[in-house]
Amino acid sequence: MAEDHTRLHVAMFPWFAMGHLTPFMHLANKLAEQGHRVSFLHPSKAHLLLSALNAHPHLITLLPVPVPQVPGLDPAVQTTADCTNLETERLLATAFDRTAPFIESFLNKSKPDVIFHDFSHWLPQIARTKKTLVVVFCIVSSASIAHTLIPGAKKDVSDPDQIRRLPPDFPRALVTFPKHEARRMVSFRTAQYGEGISFTERISNVVMNSDALAFKTCRELEGHYLDYIEKRSNKVVLTAGPTLPVPPCTPLEEGVATWLGRFGPKPVIFCAFGSQCVLPLDRFQELVLGIELTGLPFLIALKPPAEAESLEAALPDGFSRRTEARGMVTGGWIQQQQILAHGSVRCFVTHCGSGSVTEGLVSECQLVLLPHFADQYINARVMGEDLRVGVEVEKGDENGLFDRNGVCRAVKLVMNMEEDGVGKEVKINHDKWRKLLLTPGLERSCLDETVTKLKQMLACKFQ
Repeated sequence: MAEDHTRLHVAMFPWFAMGHLTPFMHLANKLAEQGHRVSFLHPSKAHLLLSALNAHPHLITLLPVPVPQVPGLDPAVQTTADCTNLETERLLATAFDRTAPFIESFLNKSKPDVIFHDFSHWLPQIARTKKTLVVVFCIVSSASIAHTLIPGAKKDVSDPDQIRRLPPDFPRALVTFPKHEARRMVSFRTAQYGEGISFTERISNVVMNSDALAFKTCRELEGHYLDYIEKRSNKVVLTAGPTLPVPPCTPLEEGVATWLGRFGPKPVIFCAFGSQCVLPLDRFQELVLGIELTGLPFLIALKPPAEAESLEAALPDGFSRRTEARGMVTGGWIQQQQILAHGSVRCFVTHCGSGSVTEGLVSECQLVLLPHFADQYINARVMGEDLRVGVEVEKGDENGLFDRNGVCRAVKLVMNMEEDGVGKEVKINHDKWRKLLLTPGLERSCLDETVTKLKQMLACKFQ
């Protein structure tokens, strides 16, 4: 540990996905604000974006990690954004695991006090011999970790009924799954993710073999899940605060800003599903038609369906002509934070990815929840049923299908265009939690407590 015992040297090694790299960089910035030194290990392809996010380059050193070649994996693939299917992701996970010798060499030379990681199931064993504390930084919600992992080997992850069945002491019975979600979760959790390891085995080993778990939340928001994890895992559970992204210094792209500026205060629906979510053609069309049905202006940012040659070809017949005066549809990268903060945007239709959930919660936009996969299902239940800050689009229990009418109804409910009072309730709740998350000093308080506990753990473990 550092000689003066006041400043830590922290290493970070997230999974090679932008949805993981970005929140790790947000945490790195928060630690650097307190004077701690950070070594950030990342694939070279992400260097440019991470450099732009690095608010403290004098304390945060970006260290590119060579991505080993794996048969069948294009050498150009370095992050999940480069992956076109799940099989490519699995090969990338194999390449990620083969970085172990490089990471061990780094630990030998740099001797960080703490290393934060989230996907390298082999890292705890390596780091422990170097007298480095190993902390899992969970970028997913604590409810996801509580449901997915903590019952551990006692839960048969290949059985959809077991996936749906909550332990008697689970903190919120509202986090439940319809049949179609349970089946999809089984297929993902049991599939190989890397060489000779399933996704569930990987994450279970990461969690259970590390020294502590840190979550991008606060106890006021998710304390009931954090207490459950601590009890079930017998691990130290830390909070880093919501690790809100630094407000972007780049202005909203001029074309988008001009288009949004055509509308008055708060009429626009914004729909975005992140960089990896690709809807089937029929669901893509039902979604955009549902948004059209609201009669409101909209900005839709979605990847084109795999069945379509282009985004334009995927749009329903006549859609562009009918909505050209009030709609914009794009398949490219968009500035989500800036759009959510724009004065004309009132509703956010989200896939409930972890980063989008946080950005949605601290925005003034009303939330429509349409989860697509994995932890997004749990995030949607927590947001819609536990915190009551959004409305989830209805789907069929068996087939998981939604239609345009369900999309339209969910939007109208959160925007208080229906008379049943749901919109008013979720707005009150959303405002309450937004105010809490933006409380001055909240993140600093969480991080101070986390750093203090890390120093205590270092003193006890390696004295």
